[in-house]
Amino acid sequence: MEKLPIGRKDRIDIPAFEMKDIPVKIDSGAYSSSIHCKLVKEITQDNKKQLEVIFLDESNKSFTGKPFYFDEYKTKKVKSSTGHEQERFFIQLKIILFDREFITDFSLTQRNGLRHPILLGRKLTSKNFIIDTALTNLSYKNKLKTKLNT
Repeated sequence: MEKLPIGRKDRIDIPAFEMKDIPVKIDSGAYSSSIHCKLVKEITQDNKKQLEVIFLDESNKSFTGKPFYFDEYKTKKVKSSTGHEQERFFIQLKIILFDREFITDFSLTQRNGLRHPILLGRKLTSKNFIIDTALTNLSYKNKLKTKLNT
């Protein structure tokens, strides 16, 4: 598959969780992708561990406040840009970008006060995109253009 050009920021959809046009920042310095969550909590139901997650928060128009439950997840140590290490939960999500589906791992974290609730890291971008930091919203503009032509 040919690599697509992508700018420094864009918007994605996560259809499984009814989230559309979520602002993302393309971060070539980050290995993995991350998503802001209001709640991330490991729980036990019926003697089985699950992860309870509420994506985004009230500041985002795609926020539903609805909890989602994951049986499949993992934990990893992640080093922040400031050098601090923390243990984070990771899940796989299917996202839509340029009318294509991509599946990648996301760390679940609190990104309070940041403009972009989602970071897309190199694990996703290096295989699929060429980053041009002078550009923005290429996938989103393509989506709007496609809607106008239908």
